Formats: sequence, structure tokens, C-alpha cells
Amino acid sequence: MSDENTSGGARSFRLHNTTVPARPLEPALYLVATPIGNLGDITLRALETLAGADVLACEDTRVTRVLLDRYGIQNRPFAYHEHNADEAGPRLLQALEAGRSVALVSDAGTPLVSDPGYRLAQQAIEAGYRVVPIPGASAPLAALVGSGLPNDAFFFAGFLPAKDKGRRDRLAELAAVPATLIFFESPHRIAATLAAAADVLGGERKAAVCRELTKTFEEFRRGTLTELAVFYEAVEHVKGEIVLLVGPPAETIAAEADVEAILSELVRTMPAAKAAGEAARLTGLPRKDLYQRLLDLKERHD
Repeated sequence: MSDENTSGGARSFRLHNTTVPARPLEPALYLVATPIGNLGDITLRALETLAGADVLACEDTRVTRVLLDRYGIQNRPFAYHEHNADEAGPRLLQALEAGRSVALVSDAGTPLVSDPGYRLAQQAIEAGYRVVPIPGASAPLAALVGSGLPNDAFFFAGFLPAKDKGRRDRLAELAAVPATLIFFESPHRIAATLAAAADVLGGERKAAVCRELTKTFEEFRRGTLTELAVFYEAVEHVKGEIVLLVGPPAETIAAEADVEAILSELVRTMPAAKAAGEAARLTGLPRKDLYQRLLDLKERHD
């Protein structure tokens, strides 16, 4: 690994056929979110960081090279992944100790979310180095906002265990969490996971399977866990990366009469926007819908 930006001193990136200079970065570990599919989902700040970092560490150099080439970034990526973390991690920390800027990316999305970057960030923090997040694309959040499920509270649970018993045990642990559950899942296990989730969490619980997010064949398939389990059981070859979301348990969603009573009580002591937010927290219903209901209530009583 070279301790210097390997672009021959030219720190820049290309945007719409224009070369944009990138300023040198202050010494720190930069955690840079990269696109989860569509290469257009990169931020200007991320491009400047990737171009300007003294050291660029990534999960797979071949994957990151595609992104760098798209934007004319000549910085040479250095591999850091779960199989070489014991060797590569100390070298990256040495670069930080030498006053270098280190940028870390995963193959897609935000570093540290279900990847070994967590370990490096933890070590950097413990050693007293500055850690700077560069936010951007995130598969869990993209899936959540497109799912149609309650999003005021959510719980990201990563990958479920591969074996059926472990999977069911973990689902049982999460069954009562009053939030939308978010999982990563592989295409060859999605049918078994949906069947287990229907058994453990209840077949009528609302869910969504989000596949190939931001890519050409992006798909959101919504329904109950039973409906989705039946559908994917019949699909011979599921392809693509998947985010599975399961809505909160039914008891967290109040009855219609209860919702109106809650809204009426809250709006007596706080502004409508704040009342809608508090009602969303209490009922598990979308804040936007509750705010509209508050406006409707006000109209009826004026």
C-alpha cells in the first residue's frame, strides 16, 4: 500500500465531462457511502473524498475501480476486507498515525453496515483518530421508504442465520419489536425465510421484498408474509440482492377510534406537526397520514 494518493499528484474527478479539482483532506478516517446499484447515486462530497484521500481502502478493488473509472478518479484502491483485516487494518492505522487521510468504501452502500469496516472504525476511534462519515446511498433506507410500511420506527437486523432453527429463533426474539424490521437476505434463501417468518411472526403481518434496488430491474413486491411466501415458493430462480421488510406487530397499530382520541388529546397541548409525530410514535402509523387526519379533525370542528 502506498501512503500517497497514487494519481500522480492530480487530485480530481470528472463530472459531466468537466474535470473538478479535489482539495487535500484533513487527516482522518472517512467512511464513504457509494451507490448500491445506480452509479449516478454518488454525492459530490463522496467524489471529492475518493479523489482527495491519501489512501483509499475498499472491499473489492475490481468493484471500486468501476466507480472510480466512471468519474475519472485515478486514486488506486487498496483492499481491506474480512479475510485480510488483521494485516490490512494495522497498515491503515499506521497511515492515520502518519497524518494521512484514509477513505474507506464497501462494495455498495454505507460502510460498516454488515461489513468489516466496523472493526477498523472502532480501532481508529479507540486510537484517538478522527472518523468522518460521508453519507449517501443506503439499501435499508431505500427499501424502507419504498416499502409502504410504517417508517417512524425501524429495526435493522442484518442477515438472519442460514440454518432454519437459528433463523426461527432470531425471528422469535424480534417478534415483539414495535417497529418495522429490516433484513438483508440472499435470493436462494428468501423463500425459506418468508415461510419461517410467516410461521413465527404471523402470516397476516405486512411485509415487502425489495429486490435489485436502484438497478434496471428494481422490484418492490408487497403483501402479507403468507402471500409473499407462497409467491416465492413458486419462483424457481430468484435473482439479485434483496432487502426484506416486515411491518410492526398488529398490537402496535391502534384502532381507528383510538387514533382519533389520541390525536384530539395531543393537539390540545402541542402544535399539529408535533402532535402528529408523537401520535406516529404511539400508534405505529405514518406521521404524514396522522398530520392529514389532524387537519381533517380541525376542519370538522371549525
